[in-house]
Amino acid sequence: MTYRTGRLVAALLASTIAGQAFAQDVTVVLSEELNTVEPCMATQSNVGRVLLQNVSETLTELVPGEGLQPRLATEWEDMGNGTWRFKLRDGVSFSDGTSFDAEDVKFSLERNLSDKFVCETGAKYYGGMALSTNIVDEHTIEITSDPAQPILPLLMSTLAVLPSETNPDAFTDTPVGTGPYTFDEYARGQHIKLSARDDYWGDAPEVKSATYLFRSESAVRAAMVAAGEADIAPNIALQDATDKSTDYAYPNSETVYMRLDLSAAPLDDVRVRQALNYAVDKEAFVGTILADGTLLATGMTPPSTIGYNHDLTPYPFDPDKAKGLLEAAQSDGVDVGAEITVIGRLENFANVVETMEALTSMWQDVGLNVKLQMVEVAEWNKYYSKPFPEDLGPTMVEAMHDNANGDPVFSMFNKYASDGVQSGTADPKLDEMITKATTAAGDEREALWEEVFAYIHDDLVADVFLWHMVGMSRVNERLDFTPSIRTNSELQLSQISFK
Repeated sequence: MTYRTGRLVAALLASTIAGQAFAQDVTVVLSEELNTVEPCMATQSNVGRVLLQNVSETLTELVPGEGLQPRLATEWEDMGNGTWRFKLRDGVSFSDGTSFDAEDVKFSLERNLSDKFVCETGAKYYGGMALSTNIVDEHTIEITSDPAQPILPLLMSTLAVLPSETNPDAFTDTPVGTGPYTFDEYARGQHIKLSARDDYWGDAPEVKSATYLFRSESAVRAAMVAAGEADIAPNIALQDATDKSTDYAYPNSETVYMRLDLSAAPLDDVRVRQALNYAVDKEAFVGTILADGTLLATGMTPPSTIGYNHDLTPYPFDPDKAKGLLEAAQSDGVDVGAEITVIGRLENFANVVETMEALTSMWQDVGLNVKLQMVEVAEWNKYYSKPFPEDLGPTMVEAMHDNANGDPVFSMFNKYASDGVQSGTADPKLDEMITKATTAAGDEREALWEEVFAYIHDDLVADVFLWHMVGMSRVNERLDFTPSIRTNSELQLSQISFK
């Protein structure tokens, strides 16, 4: 072989090796930076997309089309009286080398319910119940709920398990988990890096490393995938989804709504809350700045959840009726001209700024005095979760709530119970209705949830329900990956392969 031929072969070999290495890496471009990398906050979609089932795993896993499946727990059994026994997977280790056992499950559950800080998983999903544990042996644990929870194994699909050596009194900034990837680096404002573990208990994933970038502009995210600078943009705007070969639309289990503070005038008057609903032309957004297929909402969870009340109808667009309701309230002494602060979350979904500006204009058109503030996620959380800022005055908070878990229990206590961390409502009747539905099973459970949906929408008018969303994602053609209803809240790298 001549020197020149040898150089050519070497160059081709190097190129092949480099191509293979590149093929094993993926770049994900997200719409907003993570304000925390704490696993118990993985219910926030931007956190869940990075950590959930990649770094931190759960006891069970709800798989679309397959139902509840084992993850860190291999089987579970109802022992009666609110107690479920979980058999844990043997031979599992955390990314720091420590072994996984029942003590870690006990620790993680107690940490989620800690009074040292607010874990969203505990606040969202375990509110209104007392949870206790009993370690039977190293790989068997019993979890008891009071009142009894017939869907406790499903609730455990939200518990991200951490090693018991984790700080119990503060958020972690270096998450350690049992998942197929290690959390390697977070360069604030730049990127997050994960890499595949050699000692993972399950099948080795094809993706060997992942880099997460942050770009606020949808057009930029879409262009990065088109140019090969990124592989997946989980969230792009309708106007940027222009390539049928790379762009996917899917129901993403998110509900957009306005959380109202019912304790502050004039929002404490039901006629004002009704006027807020009648003032919005929800259909005008669909197919224009929101994707075709977006559904008008009548409740907090998507129609796929049990007990969703399909008999409810969205409030129609009727500005004259809205004005009449406000006039009637004003004649009874309600200060309908009081300034109402509207808090929107930047980059919460594609075209969120345009959406919030249009909504604000509609409310102003019927005579309401509303003022829009668009804020970053860290500041938005101050308004969305208790304790709310003091002397805030009447406030509406734009939010997008994800429930891909199939049951309203993952939403209702947190959003509507008097003690719910993100509730603007304090209604004893509703508290009792939520408790009854949460502890029921079968047909009774479904019927009771239907009553809860109707009471919130028709009688209490607790919020302004807007849309059940359709997500738009762009995926590089070199990947074998199709977004699903789970993609909005988690993006499992192990589910990605290469063409």
